[in-house]
Amino acid sequence: MNIEEAKKEIYYTLCAYHQKDREGNYVFPMARQRPIVLMGPPGVGKTAIVEQVAKECEVGFVTYALTHHTRQSAVGLPRLQLRNYGSQEITVTEYTMSEIVAAVYECMERTGKHEGILFLDEINCVSETLAPTMLQLLQNKTFGTHRLPQGWLLVAAGNPPEYNRSAREFDVVTLDRVRLIPIEADYPTWARYAWKQCVHGAVQSYLSIHPDHFYSMEEKENGQSFVTGRGWEDLSELLKQYEKIGAPISQKQVEQYLHKESISRAFTTYYLLYRKYGEDYGIVEILQETISQEAYGRKVAMAQKGNFEERFTLVHLLLAGLNSEFQQYYSQRETVMGLYQGLQTLKLNWQQNPLEDTFEDYIKSRYHSLQVKADAHRLQAEEQKREKAILNHMEAYALQLKQEHIKGLEAGMKKIQELFSYETESLERCAQTIQEQLKAAFQFMLNCFSDGQEMVLFVSELARNERAMEFLSEYPCEVFLRYSQMLLYEERERELQAKCREIIFPEVGESEREIL
Repeated sequence: MNIEEAKKEIYYTLCAYHQKDREGNYVFPMARQRPIVLMGPPGVGKTAIVEQVAKECEVGFVTYALTHHTRQSAVGLPRLQLRNYGSQEITVTEYTMSEIVAAVYECMERTGKHEGILFLDEINCVSETLAPTMLQLLQNKTFGTHRLPQGWLLVAAGNPPEYNRSAREFDVVTLDRVRLIPIEADYPTWARYAWKQCVHGAVQSYLSIHPDHFYSMEEKENGQSFVTGRGWEDLSELLKQYEKIGAPISQKQVEQYLHKESISRAFTTYYLLYRKYGEDYGIVEILQETISQEAYGRKVAMAQKGNFEERFTLVHLLLAGLNSEFQQYYSQRETVMGLYQGLQTLKLNWQQNPLEDTFEDYIKSRYHSLQVKADAHRLQAEEQKREKAILNHMEAYALQLKQEHIKGLEAGMKKIQELFSYETESLERCAQTIQEQLKAAFQFMLNCFSDGQEMVLFVSELARNERAMEFLSEYPCEVFLRYSQMLLYEERERELQAKCREIIFPEVGESEREIL
C-alpha cells in the first residue's frame, strides 16, 4: 500500500471509531478498536500522514518516539501504598501515571479536544525491558494500570528488520490484535505531494528523469547506503534557502541528505545544469512576456537545438514557475476566504453588541487561539502566516472605522464591504495574471516543440499538479483542454490496442505482442 492509501485508511478508521449514538456514546466497541501499525521503510512519510489526518479531522495529536523512553517513563514510577484487605493492612506497589498517557490528558486540557490520535514511532525498536509494555499497549490500550482515554486512536509505526538491526518482528498474538498496514515507497504518490509542497524544481525534474533514484536502501561493508523521500524534501529546503543567501551548493552538501554516492553525484551535476538553464532561458521573462521579440526568438532556437536533458529541464522550469504562481494564488484565496468567514461571524455579534468593542474582542480572541495552537505545535508555518494576515486585515479595518468615527452597524458593514472588495479584486487580478502566464507558457512550448513529447510531458505534469487542476477547473484554459483530451484519447487507444493483441496472440509475451 502506498502512503496516500494508508492515509485514507487512517482517516476512515478515525471516522468509524468516533461514531456516536443519540446519547453520545461511542458505537464502535472499545475492545474491537484495533490499533493501526504502519510498517515500512524509513523516510516515506508515515509520521506526516498521521499528523495530517489529525489536523484535517481537527482532533488532538500526541507523538512519541519510543526509542527515547525507558520502562519507567512509559509505565510510570513505582510507589508504595497501604491497603486494607479484610483485617490485614498490606503494603502494595502502585505506579504513577505513564508519561505518555499524561501527555494525552495534557493535550486534551490544552487544546480542548477530547478525541485524537496517539502516534508512537519506532514501535518495534524499543528496549527489551519496554517490549512487554508495548505489547500490552497494542493488545489492551493500557500502560500499566492506566488506559488510553476513549476517543483516542492509537497509531504506531515501525521499520521492518531489514531496515533496522534493532527492530523485531511481532508475534502472531500481537498481529491478531492490530491492523498491520505495510507501506511501500511510491514515487508517483510522492510526486503529486511534491507539487503541493513546492518541492524545489530541480528535485522534481531530476526525479522525473530518474524515478528509480527516489528511494534506495542498500547494505554495504562500511554501513548503509540510502536515499529516502524525507532526504529529498529536506534537501529541497536547503537548496531554496542557499539560493536566497547566494551560497554555493556542492556534492558535499548533497551527500548529507542523499546517502548514496552515485545519486548524490548525479543530482549535484544536474542541479548545476538546472540553475544554468534557468539563467539562460529567463523563465520569468517568458511567462510575464517582458522579453524582447529578438531575445524570444533566440531562446526558441536554443530550445529546439537542445538535447533531451535540456528540453526536459526546460519543461520543468516552466512548470516550476507556474506552480509558484498557483501556490501564491491559493494562499491569497485562503486568506480572503478566512477573512470573509471572520467578518461574517462579526456581523452576527454586532447585532447585539457595540461595533467597536466586538471587533477588538474578536481580534483578541483569535490572537489567543492562534497562540494556543502555535504552542501546541498544531499549526504549520504557512497556516500561522495566513492567520496573522487575516488578523492584520481585521486590525486595519478596525483602525479605519475608528479614524472615520463609524459606530453604527449599517455604516460599519458598508465600510467593511468596501475595504473587503479590494481583497477580492486583488485576488481576481492574480487569477488573470496566471491565465496570461499559462497562455504564454503554452505558446512558448508550441513555438519550441510543437506537439512533440515535450508538450506531452508539460500537459501530463500539469494534470498531476492538484493546485493546477483546481485552478484550471475554475478558470478553463482552451489549449490545456485540447491537449489533455488528445492525451486521454491516445492513452485509451493504446489500451485498446494492447487488449486486441492479447486476444489475437494470447500465448505470446507482452514484449513480442508490442512488436506484432
